[in-house]
Amino acid sequence: MANLSVNIGGLSLKNPVMTASGTFGYGEEFADFVDLSRLGGVIVKGTTLHHREGNPYPRMAETPSGMLNAVGLQNKGVDYFVEHIYPRIQGIDTNFLVNVSGASVEDYVATAEKISHLDKIPGIELNISCPNVKEGGMAFGTTCKSAAEVVRAVRKAYPKTLIVKLSPNVTDITEIARAVEAEGADAVSLINTLLGMAIDANRRRPVLSTVTGGLSGACVKPIALRMVWQTYHAVKIPIVGLGGIMNATDAIEFILAGASAIEVGTANFIDPQISEKIVYGIDEYLEKNNIRSISELIGGLIV
Repeated sequence: MANLSVNIGGLSLKNPVMTASGTFGYGEEFADFVDLSRLGGVIVKGTTLHHREGNPYPRMAETPSGMLNAVGLQNKGVDYFVEHIYPRIQGIDTNFLVNVSGASVEDYVATAEKISHLDKIPGIELNISCPNVKEGGMAFGTTCKSAAEVVRAVRKAYPKTLIVKLSPNVTDITEIARAVEAEGADAVSLINTLLGMAIDANRRRPVLSTVTGGLSGACVKPIALRMVWQTYHAVKIPIVGLGGIMNATDAIEFILAGASAIEVGTANFIDPQISEKIVYGIDEYLEKNNIRSISELIGGLIV
């Protein structure tokens, strides 16, 4: 096999394929389908300081070449993760990262601090697409000021690898990327879901209980690729690319655009084995093209 190993800040991955938060549970749910030790990493579902029930049903809807979701970060809170989930996954031979969400800067910091004590969790992915309740509900990641504020606070409290997940629902994603880089982010992941909606014409009502939701799947790939490419030329820290990756070719495209690693999301719902298949597909691509290391491809787009 070619050398598939990559580094994300201080985090070493055996290959660039990770699973996206919210699409792979805590990893153990997919253990019957995927050899988790074959993956570069698993990013577990969004975790908050306190238990969250999430949004009312219906909160998922299929769309052409994608899906909408408004699950609302349903989870049992960080203490439940520490006490019940962590003991079950800590022995699995891959990197487990926790996606951290919050409604205030204080929530983010408190959650990150609890996770920092877990020896087998080498990093977190900070979801700054959450609404800041103290600022009227605007997402942390939609302004440089609020994005910088939450990253600065978490960086002071969290010593391990800090990946910041960026929202695409902004005018210029590179401005946000630069802001979080300046505050100590080790890497950025992008993109999170795009804001969308679906309507039931017969009922004349929204399909989702929340009216709008996050759009993901193959349909968002061109936008995600563009944003990864722009961000690669704007920051010096590594980029984790995601958004519509359905196969190994998609993954290679993201790496050529500048991603050091990728995350597989919506595709997990279609084929629960897809993440492992993508690992093998990347290796086959490298072998076919006589490329010794995946690092030779990162940012290798010829323009």
